[in-house]
Amino acid sequence: MMTRLSDDLLARLGRLAASEGVELLAAEVAGTARKPVVRLLLDRAEGGVTLADCESVSRQASVLLDAHDPFPAAFTLEVSSPGIDRKLYNEKDFARFEGCAVRVRMCPTWPAPRVVDGFLEGRTDGVIRVRNRSGAICELPEGKVFETRLAPNLDESLKRAKSRGRM
Repeated sequence: MMTRLSDDLLARLGRLAASEGVELLAAEVAGTARKPVVRLLLDRAEGGVTLADCESVSRQASVLLDAHDPFPAAFTLEVSSPGIDRKLYNEKDFARFEGCAVRVRMCPTWPAPRVVDGFLEGRTDGVIRVRNRSGAICELPEGKVFETRLAPNLDESLKRAKSRGRM
């Protein structure tokens, strides 16, 4: 099974999303060889992604994907926003969400703890910096990071702990 879409097809999907006023944040291929799933994640800096945005991009992306036929069998297309606990994908995301609460999950080979919660301090030179509950800066090499996600519930718990002098 093809595990990713071609660069040309990704560029076309990106232009399609932009024509609808949204950004193609990520295109993921999941599922099995017999039942592939193409997931398109849309984003908009101001105001968020609406259901109408998803419907419009879905209709047009379906036609585009059918025309380029990236899979030998039928596939499922899912189009959505990244959600409240969104994954951070690129440099723009890391800059946009600097200062926000995040949960960083490390690769299995990383020594414990493999989950680092705190506030994103930035990403430079292949290192993600997170200020943990005690105020220490954790420097996490990107090559050892499984994923970085926003953690909105964590944000509130850290604020409550700080207001009680527990941070």
